[in-house]
Amino acid sequence: MSGGVYGGDEVGAIIFDVGHQSLRVGYGGEDTPKAEIPTNLGVWEDPVDSPECNHTVRKHYNIDVTAIQVRKKDMEMVSLMKDGMVEDWDMFERLTEYTYKQRLHALPEHHPILMTECPWNTRLKREKLLELMFEKFNVPAMYICKNAVLAAYANGRSTAMVVDSGATHTSAVPVHDGYVITQGIVKSPLGGDFITMQCRQFFEEKDIELVPACLVASKDVVRERDPPRWTRRPGPQPTTSWLSYMVREVLQDFQMNCLQVSDSPYDEDMANTLPMKHFEFPTGYNDDFGSVRLMIPEALFDPSNVKGVGASILGVGPLVTTSVGMCDMDIRPSLYGSVVVTGGNSCLQGFSERLNRDLASKTPPSMRLKIISANSSSERRYGAWIGGSILSSLGSFQQMWLSRQEYEESGKLILERDRGLLEKWKGDFETQRTEIDQPCSAR
Repeated sequence: MSGGVYGGDEVGAIIFDVGHQSLRVGYGGEDTPKAEIPTNLGVWEDPVDSPECNHTVRKHYNIDVTAIQVRKKDMEMVSLMKDGMVEDWDMFERLTEYTYKQRLHALPEHHPILMTECPWNTRLKREKLLELMFEKFNVPAMYICKNAVLAAYANGRSTAMVVDSGATHTSAVPVHDGYVITQGIVKSPLGGDFITMQCRQFFEEKDIELVPACLVASKDVVRERDPPRWTRRPGPQPTTSWLSYMVREVLQDFQMNCLQVSDSPYDEDMANTLPMKHFEFPTGYNDDFGSVRLMIPEALFDPSNVKGVGASILGVGPLVTTSVGMCDMDIRPSLYGSVVVTGGNSCLQGFSERLNRDLASKTPPSMRLKIISANSSSERRYGAWIGGSILSSLGSFQQMWLSRQEYEESGKLILERDRGLLEKWKGDFETQRTEIDQPCSAR
């Protein structure tokens, strides 16, 4: 396929970065995604009377933030993802249709697409994705790339240890010359959802009622720690899953505004000396929070003191050292020298500094440790998407697209084809990175 057809400025590629929390989507070459859409969909069923008098059921979907907020009596909140992989393909198809029509306002047959996938994605799911995009959406070309590789590219590296802390898990993924070293992947089930659960338990112990803003009709201003005075918005009784999802949004707001990772292992006396943070809940209840701000996120780095967490669960620091130890001796220095931090949890204040401290004591003296963490929280949050945006814009990458013509000729076997082509553009990427890394005076 000619690189000029889809490359350059003629037609922009579309980057899809699918995560457990949300789908990030936008055009290649841009700095940030055009849209971020939740991968949790509101699902409800309506009975349909057919001419044969058979009672069938039709599923309806509420997609995107605004539609999800609408309270319906029988609407359940369902995630289309499981363990970082697409689980419900019908929901994924609906989400993709919505994305093209309502958020991108683009025709799928006009744009090649670059899709991200988790490093442990299965071949069957990759083939299913290929089939869906070519046969249902008629995309002209596509490419599937590991999100850890793209996060490394976003930080100007083709070899790196990528620490990705997202909603459902935290993983350490070694990347060497643009390839994921599969045997070195180490995962922990402690992620953003676990932190949210810890916050929920804390508020339940304190008898603080968690009510989402969409259920509050009005509220009065009350003093700090006084019982809230508010009225509930009338409407149908929501399902448990919908209410739980909305409460989770309140907790995530608390996480982003108040939580902070301690520079050193958690010490209550030291934590009490920190300034307190004020937070007001949708009901009007408000309070200042102190040591709990450090205590809750400490579980990511030292889960040994958390109830219900097994001794086999590793903190973020041990994840990295274990992963590096499972790789060849030759590449360990380059992995320690490029530890890339990405994912939503990395936006917690102090995350990178604590990881640096934990690893500094474990790294062999002969190896240089370098933590690479983007300055802005959006760059850390959208690391894989930004890497895809950079990659799809490289001139030498244009020959990597898997075209529809090739798919029609070879079917799913074209997934094997891209292996041999990676070397052709890798050198070009390294050349560009060298130019970027040079100081202005040297250019």
